[in-house]
Amino acid sequence: MAKAKKKAPKKGGKISGPARTPSTQPIQPLGDRVLVKRLDTEDMKSPAGIIIPDTAQKEKSKRGLVIATGPGRISDEGKLIPVSVKAGMKIYFNAGWDNEVKFDGDEAEYFLVHENDILATIK
Repeated sequence: MAKAKKKAPKKGGKISGPARTPSTQPIQPLGDRVLVKRLDTEDMKSPAGIIIPDTAQKEKSKRGLVIATGPGRISDEGKLIPVSVKAGMKIYFNAGWDNEVKFDGDEAEYFLVHENDILATIK
């Protein structure tokens, strides 16, 4: 009897699964929230080519990697409007002091932001 081929999982689904952080704590955002891991800033350069050290930069990077997304928001008509970003996408986002998430044993910075706090995707 021949074995049936296993189908590869679909990519780009509407709802991403729970994020697995280095501390193996699962987290699943709700509604139109997105879990974002802040990306480290590369060596920043001025337009003249001078490297600006981390201590001289005014604020941290607002670039991030989407780790997990919620299912979306409910419209006034009661229909689900899915989140437009997917896990693995790089984005620019607005980060507030009140939406930072910490995981035990993980030094990375994570943020739980609403979809409308995402400014752009990076290709």
